[in-house]
Amino acid sequence: MKIFVATLIVLTTKLGYNCMAAPWQPSEGHSQIPLWNGTPPNAKETSAPEDLIQSDNLVGGRYWNEITNVSVPTFTFYPPKGHNTNAAVIVFPGGGYRGLAIDLEGTEICDWLTSIGVSCFLLKYRVPGSGPYWDTNLKMHIDPKVHTALQDAQRALSVIRYRAAEWKVDPHKIGVIGFSAGGHLVAEISTHLNRIYPNIDSADNVSVRPDFAIALYPGHMSISYSDLSKLNPAIQVTKETPPTFLVHAQDDPVDPVEYSLLYYAALAKEKVPVEMHIFAEGKHAFGLRTTDKPITKWPDLAFEWLKATQVIGK
Repeated sequence: MKIFVATLIVLTTKLGYNCMAAPWQPSEGHSQIPLWNGTPPNAKETSAPEDLIQSDNLVGGRYWNEITNVSVPTFTFYPPKGHNTNAAVIVFPGGGYRGLAIDLEGTEICDWLTSIGVSCFLLKYRVPGSGPYWDTNLKMHIDPKVHTALQDAQRALSVIRYRAAEWKVDPHKIGVIGFSAGGHLVAEISTHLNRIYPNIDSADNVSVRPDFAIALYPGHMSISYSDLSKLNPAIQVTKETPPTFLVHAQDDPVDPVEYSLLYYAALAKEKVPVEMHIFAEGKHAFGLRTTDKPITKWPDLAFEWLKATQVIGK
């Protein structure tokens, strides 16, 4: 029996099935910084501990890892390598507001950003149920009354802007990047310029508006999941919405390309500077891992956009 159990554990690990693992920790030399002083607002009771599970599919020939059951949100600072442009980006991993694709859409994004001289802050926001999500038990979409992921995103931006000098960051060059549900979170923080939680300290006296935004295959962007003709009314674009860069695949089977098209149209209507790249192929959740698809060249396009908008200089 012991031999059988050991064999089963090894087999499921190799196949990439969900396995219990130790909670996620950043790489050596980095540490998680608590987001809130004490209990976060609108905290939910949970009996399940934070966990790290491996995906059951490959992206760019590799598996990816997902964090689940996050009740204590944090961010991790990754300093730029070499020249410091003094710009910073907060990274919102995707995961359907059920989990966080912490490497594919998290640490690997920080590796790219720091390589171009940009400070990276990886946000581990609360999941599950912290934004609109699909309930697998009820077989229906749920939109919680309070989006605690947005609270976490606004708090992260506030703390980073307030303590910008500590990390050698220009407080006027702090942007956001997100993928799938994280892309939706980018749109939310870009259009919710008023804090959705009570101020708790001096950090909450600064602006919660990002200076620029990048969203890849954002989810939850239409008025309903069956009507792709109108933008989600919770996403209220104004002239104050920050300059935005969008990337989507036409063949995305999870978050249809119309989501980015709707957001682009709303941004353009308000004359918000926006650049959008639609690729014929790429599917969903490609991150920046290299494949044979042209869409995996999007970091080069984003780099040129960051230069053109003078976020990182000419």
